[in-house]
Amino acid sequence: MLILVPKITNRLHYTFDFVFGTVLGVDFELTTNVAAFRDFEGEKMSYGTNPLWDEQFQKSVQLLFERDIYEQDLKPFDFKEVKGIFPVYNQRSLMPFDVFAAVFYLITRYEEYLPQVRDQYGRFTPESSCLFGMGLLDKPIVDIWIYELAERLHIERVNKHRCYAFQPTYDVDAAWSYLHKGFFRTVGAYGRDILKGQWEEIGHRNRVIFKHERDPFDSFDYQFQLQEEYHLKPIYFIHCGDYDTNDKSISIRKDAFRALIKRIGDYADVGIHPSFSSYLDPKRLQTEVERLSSVLNREVTKSRQHFLRMTMPRSYQRLIELDIHDDYTMGYASQIGFRAGTATAFRFYDLESDTVTSLTIHPFAVMDGTLKDYLNLSITDSYNTISKVVDEVRKVDGTFIYLTHNETLGGEKRWVGWPEMYRKIIECAQ
Repeated sequence: MLILVPKITNRLHYTFDFVFGTVLGVDFELTTNVAAFRDFEGEKMSYGTNPLWDEQFQKSVQLLFERDIYEQDLKPFDFKEVKGIFPVYNQRSLMPFDVFAAVFYLITRYEEYLPQVRDQYGRFTPESSCLFGMGLLDKPIVDIWIYELAERLHIERVNKHRCYAFQPTYDVDAAWSYLHKGFFRTVGAYGRDILKGQWEEIGHRNRVIFKHERDPFDSFDYQFQLQEEYHLKPIYFIHCGDYDTNDKSISIRKDAFRALIKRIGDYADVGIHPSFSSYLDPKRLQTEVERLSSVLNREVTKSRQHFLRMTMPRSYQRLIELDIHDDYTMGYASQIGFRAGTATAFRFYDLESDTVTSLTIHPFAVMDGTLKDYLNLSITDSYNTISKVVDEVRKVDGTFIYLTHNETLGGEKRWVGWPEMYRKIIECAQ
């Protein structure tokens, strides 16, 4: 397909490459040459303020032709069963809104570059997002828009590289609850329990330490069993940071932890889980990546932030500096859904430098802690919520990425019943 545009910009090329190349699998070329466009005999469309002749035409707003970052007037309006933003008024326009500007605005996380209220951990909140305000956070609206555009362009969904997929992921914040904590941490824990009169907790800790019971966080055998049974190819994100207020991981110097990491590496892909304390601290982040790489004896190229703590664009810039190629942080802690409006992986576009980067963003849709801790859903309601998200992802041939923890699959205390529920999630998602 040949596409006539008034000017070729980095923003425009990035967006059209995502829409036509990544999602639709259509070969396309951008041109500013009116004569060449007129003489072209294949499929073609124009994108700009007005059509030239009777070609397929999409009216534009100015977003993809700009360079600066500033507050945008989205003007949301009802569009079929969803909504659109950046409305345009031209009867010839394929869509009643600039779908390319809308896609760009969401997948670049444009709104996260603007001033906003952040939560106690410095995170962009879902309530601050335009999708939350429009009630569309639970739909991969970007993919929905693109498929509607394809239908109006008479493009069939024949992208042979695109099909629905399920990607399980595990965050290992702390491999064990009681074991391998070291003398001082263990003694301190006993002291806290005594002061609070938590005698049942003391008994539980004793039984685990003296090997009479399994550690409640040690669900790794169960995970490996599920991987073999369902032919899963999960990704593990391992916390290798130092002990701190919000970082309770086991020391990377512990032989048992190093052995576990190597064992996990034999079964699955392993990425770094940058500590809470490494937030925007490039030296600390580098140290943690090097620790994990030295244990695995291979390069670490995947990442997901602990606490999902990130800020645009600094967090991604730090990862790129360390040759991280794939990040899985794009989601919310307090709400389920699609932070970037899509169930499709996309390249990070740095709005500050106005360039597409080498980092690929893999958006996840659901985290176990969101369902249990933030939304206070029962196991049944959690499963029903997940199944609805899976259905939405299937409709657009996207990838359903689920985030869970080894603690959750241990199935004790607040997570009773969740290991069995996770099996149901796998069966639903596959």
